[in-house]
Amino acid sequence: MFFSCNLTKPERFIRKGILWLFAIGSIMHFLYQLLGESIVVGLFAPTNESVWEHLKMVALPMILWWGIYYLIYKNKYNINKKAWFTGALAALITALFMIPLIFYFYTNAFGVEYVWVDILMLLIGIFIGQWMGLHFYRHSSGIPVWIAIFLMVVIVALFAIFTIFPPNLPIFQSNV
Repeated sequence: MFFSCNLTKPERFIRKGILWLFAIGSIMHFLYQLLGESIVVGLFAPTNESVWEHLKMVALPMILWWGIYYLIYKNKYNINKKAWFTGALAALITALFMIPLIFYFYTNAFGVEYVWVDILMLLIGIFIGQWMGLHFYRHSSGIPVWIAIFLMVVIVALFAIFTIFPPNLPIFQSNV
């Protein structure tokens, strides 16, 4: 299904998002420092080398990727709103779970940490997230849109709150 040639335009857009989101997420890694360590930028871009902060490289780009496409093309392609936002939420949650899962597996199982694996981990997390989002978009009737949007807003708010007030847990501690 994911590699199928008979995808609709919105479904192809979801698939194309993998490389775009990877590129945008990679750029986001450096935004905080490039823009003078602004607290506003730090609410949405990584401020340190913790796993939690690196999840920001997925969160906002993915929400905007799905949200902006819907706003622009909802009528042109007759996009099912409930299924679209359910897919967006599924993509987001899946990617946000995959990245720490992979990170903690490989670092704890093998006792190593490599930058190239961390970079690949971002790509894998986005790939699996987008694949899950596409699956939910194609095969789900969806949850109420307000619930999906509310949960995405909560996720963004949690990133902002835990940037300012990080709990004393390993996922929030900088690895450098």
